[in-house]
Amino acid sequence: MSTIIDTFIAPTCHDKIEYLYQDEHLLVINKPSGLLSLSGKNPQNIDSVHYRLVPLFPECTLVHRLDFGTSGVMVIALNKAINRALCQQFSQRTVTKAYDALLCGHLQHDSGVIEAPIAKDPQHFPRMSISTTQGKAARSYYQV
Repeated sequence: MSTIIDTFIAPTCHDKIEYLYQDEHLLVINKPSGLLSLSGKNPQNIDSVHYRLVPLFPECTLVHRLDFGTSGVMVIALNKAINRALCQQFSQRTVTKAYDALLCGHLQHDSGVIEAPIAKDPQHFPRMSISTTQGKAARSYYQV
């Protein structure tokens, strides 16, 4: 088993978080690429979506995360009860998530399913890799 050492230091992200929707229960934002969802284990990684939102929404919690290099829509719970309800929806997979990716090269098939256990890659942290020993089950449907 490889130990993951968090030596990754995120470069400064100057992009702002865009607010897409807000009510008394939740906030929907557009996270810029290059911003952590949560402050990292490395103490030099303080800036994150959560870090930026807490001064404005002290009880906010992230319902899910997006990878550092991924931009996109995130749902933020503004209280614990909403967090619990939304986390349950995500864990029961009643929420549909979609991602767009730009690929170099060609895929063998125009659509398909990738099922593989993924985990943090200790040699290329913060990237993920397939790991049959440490990975968490993952399923991705793709279509060109």
